[in-house]
Amino acid sequence: MRNGPAVKARSRSHEAEEEFVRFSLTFRLQHIFLFSSTLVLIVSGLPLKYADASWAVAFFHLVGGVQAGGVIHRIGAVVLIGVGVFHMGYIAFSAEGRREFRELMPRFKDVADVGRNLFYFFGFARMGARFGRFSYLEKFDYWAVYWGMVVMILSGLMLWLHDLMMSVLPKYLLDIAREAHSDEALLATLAIIVWHFYNVHLKPSHFPMSRTWLTGKISKEEIIRDHPLEFEKLIAEESGEEER
Repeated sequence: MRNGPAVKARSRSHEAEEEFVRFSLTFRLQHIFLFSSTLVLIVSGLPLKYADASWAVAFFHLVGGVQAGGVIHRIGAVVLIGVGVFHMGYIAFSAEGRREFRELMPRFKDVADVGRNLFYFFGFARMGARFGRFSYLEKFDYWAVYWGMVVMILSGLMLWLHDLMMSVLPKYLLDIAREAHSDEALLATLAIIVWHFYNVHLKPSHFPMSRTWLTGKISKEEIIRDHPLEFEKLIAEESGEEER
């Protein structure tokens, strides 16, 4: 996933536009399995949460009953757990994963970037923050998912293995797990729909969709606009390689 200029030509208005590799296939596949399993969990989980609602009853009728809905939910959970386990191995044993994880670590610059953007939004600065490989918005996305997966997987396993858990844990812990699972699921759903979809796909500069998640590439125009420090770093590295 190391960004080097991929520099594959793509026709746009009869002109070749330079592109840069932003995400490797391994990174993209993790994201695809993550959002696919999450969508399955949302679609099957919300009817379980609001089982008495007419739309939930219609969903269960469509899939073959409440038990079938539960099976679909557990299949999504297994895929999510698999993605989580793979990602832990990816950042622990892969040079690429460790490099990406370091880039995603919060830094003081992120706090400074928030402040600079606030000054810019209110008209007190001539330009906003300039980002490297990941902005504070993207880091927030990552760590929100990280924390959400820990809560959802642990609480979900406790509910899945209810009888076993009841034999070793007091009932109030199962009640806490149920509430945590339910509330975190609703929070994650809203965060994905309101926060993530807008920032990545729906805001004017990306509408109707950023294709980076699919192709792994980012155009020169986009990287200069959204990740100028990363672009400068890539150009400097390329210049150094050419000199050598």
